[in-house]
Amino acid sequence: MSQPLRIGTRGSPLALAQAQMVADALRAKTGVASAIVPITTTGDLIQDRPLAEVGGKALWTKELDRALLDGRTDLSVHSMKDVETLRPETFAIAAMLERADTRDRLIGAESLAALPEGARVGTSSPRRTAQLLARRPDLECALIRGNVQTRLAKIAAGEFDATLLAAAGLDRLGLDTGSPLDLLPAPAQGAIGVEILAERQDLLTLLATIDHRPTHEAVNAERAFLAALGGDCHSAVAARAGDGIVRAEILSADGREIQAGEGAPAELAHRLLDAASPALRAMFQP
Repeated sequence: MSQPLRIGTRGSPLALAQAQMVADALRAKTGVASAIVPITTTGDLIQDRPLAEVGGKALWTKELDRALLDGRTDLSVHSMKDVETLRPETFAIAAMLERADTRDRLIGAESLAALPEGARVGTSSPRRTAQLLARRPDLECALIRGNVQTRLAKIAAGEFDATLLAAAGLDRLGLDTGSPLDLLPAPAQGAIGVEILAERQDLLTLLATIDHRPTHEAVNAERAFLAALGGDCHSAVAARAGDGIVRAEILSADGREIQAGEGAPAELAHRLLDAASPALRAMFQP
């Protein structure tokens, strides 16, 4: 390949680091050079509202999709937990790097128990909010947006008592901070995906050299669970797959109801919905 591959990515420090990981993996496996093309997404621009209110996960992907369609990039690098469950057939997730730590870390306190009564915890995630309230109903969960560095700065400035961040992102940025929490993660948390136009058979073959099949299979199972569940960005869903089995839970927004179990993706989704209260079931559209 005479020209460097053009890698489309969001422009945050974490996104750029993840794109560089893909570029390094490709060079190591194939000798192919890459050029990173930062692209500002709508999700990066909207900082004052939960993304679920203004378009959901598509706000992280639509500008990257357009760059692929316009021929400005050859591939896109995504945090897989930010990719819509159902994608247009025009695109294909061609590879995933080996998954990193899937856990969340608590920033601002050594543990949930160490947080003071009524502590203000910053999060924009319905899953994290519900999981926190299930364990500490006294907590005040308030909207926090921005990249990792922005959120850490808000904690340091005292705007919030604590926040939760993905361990994988912190590790990729070289930030040894926070205390790991024993919470089921978001589906696909910790996984980096590489997306291309489905017609690019040349890139499918090339990217197969860096694809970590156990990660790819686990994330596909978690995304299949989401698809069967019918959840959206308003839904509190956690899932982690391994050896063909998905462990998952669905929660009410206030954390008072949790339906949890393990099994094959579609069967588990239907079982949890069948066990859920009408109010919780109404949050999903199977």
